[in-house]
Amino acid sequence: MDFTHTEDRRMLADSLRRYFAEQYTIEERNAVAYETPYHNPAKWQELVELGIPAALVTETAGGFGGSGFDICIVFEELGRALCPEPLLSTLMSSNVLTSIKASDLLNKIVNQGHQVALAVFEPDNPDTLSHVNTTATQNGDVWQLNGHKSVIYGGASATEILVAARTESGIGLFCVSASHSHGYATIDGGGAADLVLVDTEATCLSEACEESIEEALNAGRLALCAEAVGAMDVLHEMTVEYLKQRQQFGTIIATFQALQHRLVDMAVEIEQARSITTLAASKLGTDESSQYVSKAKNLIGRAATLVAEEATQLHGGIGMTWEYAGSHYTKRLIMIDHQLGDRFVHINRLLDESAA
Repeated sequence: MDFTHTEDRRMLADSLRRYFAEQYTIEERNAVAYETPYHNPAKWQELVELGIPAALVTETAGGFGGSGFDICIVFEELGRALCPEPLLSTLMSSNVLTSIKASDLLNKIVNQGHQVALAVFEPDNPDTLSHVNTTATQNGDVWQLNGHKSVIYGGASATEILVAARTESGIGLFCVSASHSHGYATIDGGGAADLVLVDTEATCLSEACEESIEEALNAGRLALCAEAVGAMDVLHEMTVEYLKQRQQFGTIIATFQALQHRLVDMAVEIEQARSITTLAASKLGTDESSQYVSKAKNLIGRAATLVAEEATQLHGGIGMTWEYAGSHYTKRLIMIDHQLGDRFVHINRLLDESAA
């Protein structure tokens, strides 16, 4: 299989990289990532005008991308810039809405930059869709939800939240106003929210769409893997440059062979992560998607942690300061492992599949 990016995808990557370099510096990012609404609304609209949400949606659904490779192109650049804009929630919401053919809300996301978040996991069930405990009951023409959703990515700035809830037919999808949620900043920047539902009225989008929701979660997991690759690339580059400048015992420490070996080890981990992410992208939307996404998420979790820890050690004390950009890349890489299931969750998923 040819994994070479098309000309359109290369142009998209170049445009995004230039945009972030010119318009979204690390100082600007840190100024907005930890304060309500945990992103920059003006920059969000600029990304919408650039067509970034549309790049995450298939042509048949009104976008111009939507494949695993399109997702990787966008999120690798987000990782390089450490961008806190709510594109992960946009991706997962768009994906599930495309699958269940909810075109009205999907069009608002693609064409107007409408922010919608996907709420699946719960405090006592942080990573498994099949164990969702939120319930949906129908009283006449009205649906009511009861339950508690936690760590809803993008929920702090969303106007609607898509809630996975258990019905008599299976796990369905419901739309509620984000006014019911409580938003907050995550430790690595960007917004999330919790949602407490007590007889909360909701619009039913589908009474049973578990496969569609899992597919959307897999798209999100792939996006996180690509984001990690971008962030690791930058952190490795920063570490190399730092070692070329730092002197010890009157010598540039980049000349020390032991440190060179550690840099090479980081580079090898990054290339392995890039390869497994590319492979997972090629499988997205197929019957093998869950398997390969779990393989990628497991490897990325291990590689990102190693790169983050090595970069911090090689930088010394400066690598842990707020003022140094590297510390923010380190935090993001550590937290990517924990989003949508950490490395241990995904290795267990693979073991369960092989035992079945």
